[in-house]
Amino acid sequence: MTGNSRAGVLAAVIYLAGSATAEAQVPDALFRAHLGAGEFAPAMALARNAPNAQQHDARLAQIAAAQSRAGAQRAALRSAAEIYDDRVRSQTLRQIAAEPLGGRGGGSQADFDSLIELITTTIAPTSWDEVGGPGSIAGFPTGVYVDPQGVLQPLMRDDHSGRLAALLASSFPAARPGELRRSSPLRMISLPRLEKHVQLRLAAGRRPSEAMRMLAGLQRIEYVFVYPQSGELVLAGPAGDWKIGKENRILGVDSGRPVLRLDDLVVVLRHMSGAPNAQFGCAITPTQGALARAKAFLEQSQKGSIDAGRRKTWLEQLRRQLGKQEIDVDGLDPRTRAARLIVEADYRMKLVGMGLEEGVPGVESYLDSIKVPRGQAPPPLGVLRWWFTLNYDAVLTCRERNAFAIRGQGVQVLSENERLAADGRRIHTGASEELNRQFARSFTRHFPALCDKYPVYAELRNIFDLALVAALIRREGLAEKVGWHMTCFGPDGRFPAELAEAPTKVETVINHRVINRVHIVAGVSGGVRVEPAPLVARENIEIDRYGTLSKKRPAAVAKDLPPGAWWWD
Repeated sequence: MTGNSRAGVLAAVIYLAGSATAEAQVPDALFRAHLGAGEFAPAMALARNAPNAQQHDARLAQIAAAQSRAGAQRAALRSAAEIYDDRVRSQTLRQIAAEPLGGRGGGSQADFDSLIELITTTIAPTSWDEVGGPGSIAGFPTGVYVDPQGVLQPLMRDDHSGRLAALLASSFPAARPGELRRSSPLRMISLPRLEKHVQLRLAAGRRPSEAMRMLAGLQRIEYVFVYPQSGELVLAGPAGDWKIGKENRILGVDSGRPVLRLDDLVVVLRHMSGAPNAQFGCAITPTQGALARAKAFLEQSQKGSIDAGRRKTWLEQLRRQLGKQEIDVDGLDPRTRAARLIVEADYRMKLVGMGLEEGVPGVESYLDSIKVPRGQAPPPLGVLRWWFTLNYDAVLTCRERNAFAIRGQGVQVLSENERLAADGRRIHTGASEELNRQFARSFTRHFPALCDKYPVYAELRNIFDLALVAALIRREGLAEKVGWHMTCFGPDGRFPAELAEAPTKVETVINHRVINRVHIVAGVSGGVRVEPAPLVARENIEIDRYGTLSKKRPAAVAKDLPPGAWWWD
């Protein structure tokens, strides 16, 4: 080949390269022209046909911003919904939210806010606690409620007339036809998709839909599936229709089990994402001064006899010496539903243990289990300590670590006997006497039956499931594997968790029994400890060597899902 020929080839290559660059610049210039002229349809076509994902998202972000400035907020949200990268989409939605929207509802609000505001502004407006009056109002209470002073109160009397149940049923939306309300042995929820559509609703000034708040009726988390290529992180488990059931809780129509809640998911996910060994819990404990007063009162009482006629008065005097126990929540905002749930479950468990709330067959209260032979001394006054903690058999995974299974009951009760010093200090012994262990074991063994009778315990198990899954997501880097940045649900996200009055005190859980004309008094402390990190440590996750878990995991997310879908069966 001659030198001139080489030059001609080189010139041709340069010319072709230059033509390709020019052709690539034409759509970009054309896109800007359409956008500047407010011609959104052709601009959208050019964005959808962009040569790469980055340019696709950048163009859609520009279109959404321009549509928002033009007052076309719904169109802006539809454009933002097509953005692939959740970080770009989140930033775009923040820009859209900054634009004034006609008729926006002011963001997400709690279920009863509008009704409560209507009542308190029209019926005796000066009598409500918000303006210094004695009256208070809140949404449906469940098994307990918190008064304006932060004192936890039991609320467990049954309405045998049926009128309350009818009122509750009429206030909750009736079951609607459709796949969402059908029972499913394995419903799947994509967390990135769910977050995306929650964000879109919040940007439009709307709260998450009922289906979103109830996590599509999911009643337990049994599996976590990971799809890196399609960017899906999926929670899976049994699900079905829901209704208001016992104690005003949202329960599955067929199963009677509480459904998981979006609010709890976000609160727990945010906390567990914050540190590799994140934990949370609560404690209900008597004060040192109260215990010292009670100990002195009992020692004084033993110097004389207490006849049956004075027994009630004597017990009330003892209760006054003890006063109220303190409630402490650590790790979670005590105003969140998740925090209030663990406190309620702990409190209710202690009522069962002290014989103040009925258990189930096989669960005998501590006081009822005491047998004192004639002539022998009863157990000395001490503080029984009972607390809830995690109880999972295993976390399984496949060799590819793209599917995980959670096995086990989830919840157990542990026990300890504490001694009392003269000044009321509780001395941890690290040991538990047989009768104390017996109650803890029986409560754990009969936990499913207790969940059926008192759904608060099943709600506690849901919180434990969420904590374990959130810790698993962090430990295994599952969000990073699928390119999910938790821009709304994560620690820095803008999802507005619903808050209510935080309980700070509760009447001391104490009871007594007379055996052989001797008074036996027992008090209880304890709490809830949620520490999932050891369970999800890499060395503690078992490998499914038989391939059953890989077979359970669908090969891919369904391709025929509609644009707004975030769950499927």
